[in-house]
Amino acid sequence: MKLPPLQIGRFVAPIPLVLGGMSVRVSTSALAAPVAECGGIGTIGASVIPPEEIKEEIRKAKEMTKGVISANIMFAMTQFHESVMAAIEAGVDMIVTGAGFSRDIFKIGKETNTPIISIVSSPAFARLAEKLGAAAIVVEASEAGGHLGTDITLRELFPEIRKVVKKVPLIAAGGITNGFEMAEMMDKYGADAVQVATRFVMTKECPVDDRFKQAMLEAKKEDVVLTSSPVGLPGRALNTPFVRALAAGDDLSTKKCRFKCLKKCDHHYCIADRLQKALEGNYEEGLFFSGANVYKMDSILTVQEVFDQFVSEAESVYKEK
Repeated sequence: MKLPPLQIGRFVAPIPLVLGGMSVRVSTSALAAPVAECGGIGTIGASVIPPEEIKEEIRKAKEMTKGVISANIMFAMTQFHESVMAAIEAGVDMIVTGAGFSRDIFKIGKETNTPIISIVSSPAFARLAEKLGAAAIVVEASEAGGHLGTDITLRELFPEIRKVVKKVPLIAAGGITNGFEMAEMMDKYGADAVQVATRFVMTKECPVDDRFKQAMLEAKKEDVVLTSSPVGLPGRALNTPFVRALAAGDDLSTKKCRFKCLKKCDHHYCIADRLQKALEGNYEEGLFFSGANVYKMDSILTVQEVFDQFVSEAESVYKEK
């Protein structure tokens, strides 16, 4: 059965597949535009980069595709408001936000006619987001890579949030690796779409160093662990030498803050610096955020091949609601 499109506000994605926004500079226009061109929602990770760079990436993406482009901006960022306004000024289609909760973002969305998508990990915040005007809600569970707001698995958490969100699209996120799981979340659990990040890191278009992709390709189940983050939330990442040193209690704190990217930072290490090292393929010193199920993936594909795989698998078992 053919998959239904995903409509968020006035925008329609023909394929209900959303790219999870990844910083620093993991999901740029180079990755977001192909995802949008294939019919999904292409998300630019717009945290920890200057507003002018956000504008440039969005404009590049909009030149590369007529598909839907969003920007993911963490509420925890110091320049949250400036980044949101920069994205809107550059013509982004919608804003995705998590890592904290902003009430003001919904007013900005209404004033600028920009759909706001909230990332939540509890029924209470999902209910509040819908009440305040979220155009869609992403349910992000414990299997997701990066910063986590819960230790509850997707198949436990999603039904509880599905009970309270009735009016806007609900998007399932965390650990989804193929089209069969996509169809399961839509058929059995009532998701309107799925959000996927780790699978898209392992694509030819993703701009990270090949050593980053290779580390994910070689990862086993036990190589993905929870670690601490200066953001104040746990994070799921590959168990690199840096992460092991952090777990051992080594002093990795920074004396001076170069980026000043977080509203609240405990400075036990610089997350912007460590994510940048991962982007460059520095396995020894980088922080490689990864979903829990990275071990299930064994190939580097093109974005089009990922879409072809997801759609063919999902439609082979999907049943229309």
